[in-house]
Amino acid sequence: MFSTVLSGTIIGMECRLVDVEVDLSSGLPCFVMVGKLGAEVKESGERVRIALKNTGITIPPMHISINLSPADFRKEGTGFDLAIAVGVLAALGRLPAGCGKDVLVLGELGLNGEIRQTKGVLPLAACAVRAGIRRCLVPVQNTKEAAAAKEMKAAGVSHLGQVLEYLRLPEEKRDFFIPPETGGSEGLFQESLEKEKGEEGLDFADIRGQESVKRAALIAAAGFHHMLITGPPGAGKTMIARRLPTIFPPLTLEESLEVSSIYSIAGKLPGGKGLITRRPFLSPHHTVTPAALSGGGRIPGPGIVSLSHRGILFLDELPEFKRQTLDLLRQPLEDKEIQIARTSGCFTYPADMMLAAAMNPCPCGYYPDARCRCTPYEIHSYVSHISGPVLDRIDIRAEASPIEVSQLQSGKKGCSSRFMREQVMEARQRQAERYAGTSLRFNSDLKPGDMERYCPLGEREKGMMEKIFRTMHLSARAYHRVIRVARTIADLEGSLKVETKHLKEAVCYRAVEMGG
Repeated sequence: MFSTVLSGTIIGMECRLVDVEVDLSSGLPCFVMVGKLGAEVKESGERVRIALKNTGITIPPMHISINLSPADFRKEGTGFDLAIAVGVLAALGRLPAGCGKDVLVLGELGLNGEIRQTKGVLPLAACAVRAGIRRCLVPVQNTKEAAAAKEMKAAGVSHLGQVLEYLRLPEEKRDFFIPPETGGSEGLFQESLEKEKGEEGLDFADIRGQESVKRAALIAAAGFHHMLITGPPGAGKTMIARRLPTIFPPLTLEESLEVSSIYSIAGKLPGGKGLITRRPFLSPHHTVTPAALSGGGRIPGPGIVSLSHRGILFLDELPEFKRQTLDLLRQPLEDKEIQIARTSGCFTYPADMMLAAAMNPCPCGYYPDARCRCTPYEIHSYVSHISGPVLDRIDIRAEASPIEVSQLQSGKKGCSSRFMREQVMEARQRQAERYAGTSLRFNSDLKPGDMERYCPLGEREKGMMEKIFRTMHLSARAYHRVIRVARTIADLEGSLKVETKHLKEAVCYRAVEMGG
């Protein structure tokens, strides 16, 4: 009595299909599971046994052997429960032989036979489609998520008894018993966008004054540049940062699938929701641990940096973060991905996010105002929490000045988020046309070798940059970042070439004083 059921697991960001092989034989009664199993999978045998008992199915005293094949990589998570239960039922003869052929089975079992939501359904369903599998049996909460994989028919189940009835039916009748979700990524994407239409949010028009900082935010959004805002308490630094998502273009379908897959693997995709269509904006507290930021655990999962992929990571009160934590950002800020090494292997997670940070100029927040009582040593110690390499990777630094009462009482509103978003989208369209057919997407992606082709400077501009380089003691990285920002400013103005006025403005965003 032998049966095989198809399931799957995720290692880092890599999806692998797994054959759950079940064999029943006479001998000493036991429930043996092999195949390089993690703790959750080892516990699966007990969950399956009790769930079957509470569904009215008694397992006879037999030697039950279960192998998760291939056995050369570790299996983690609770998603194998349902596949193991189906395999045992098929081996017992309670289900027709081959009833699970070409069906991906995922789900966690409760002791009462309830089928519960599990992680990683979206990327596993997409992996199954690439392998030629077009049907899946998943928890009802994961149905839309599985259906987001193109050409996948996802049947959502809530109880083991429902699974028994479904798999006993001939294939042609199953769709009448449980109508499958077949929306595909395009349909679900449009459905999610429609639900979000009309939802009111924050608006840049609510901010009085700080026009120079709003200009810096516009440039940062247009070129996907990292940004740091300094200024005294109450100047509006956090207000501006939290409104950055309102001037970003909406996620594309491709970006939505990327982000949704990461959230699915992390187990953070909202139940009943197939795709994430709102651009991520994460703002961790300054007590966040390095493991939480980068991704931790023996088998690391996506951290906050990866959950911010295609969106914004906002670090408020930047110097309050531990220096060790901030230094973890060096690689993702440069390479758009983060690599985590463990004894079990090296795991790479996407981290193409925009860093937005805010900080006070000193511990009390009022330097260089007369109210400041901080000593030069205290200011230096405060600012030195941010290492030079991290600071050098931030393209734009803007200074928020104290707000005057006349600005608060004027009643005059600034540019709206809608108007700013239109400018951003026009600039990004110019970038998309310029970088068509390449791996580049934004001006912030430009490498030193790309500068001559995409950002050629005239003799006058070269002379100016040479003078700036020597006067400001720029690093080679900072030199190229100034040109990238200037390229974005030129795109906002519709200019084909980078001119001296663009370079002058770009340089101003690196000249903000960092403490005393």
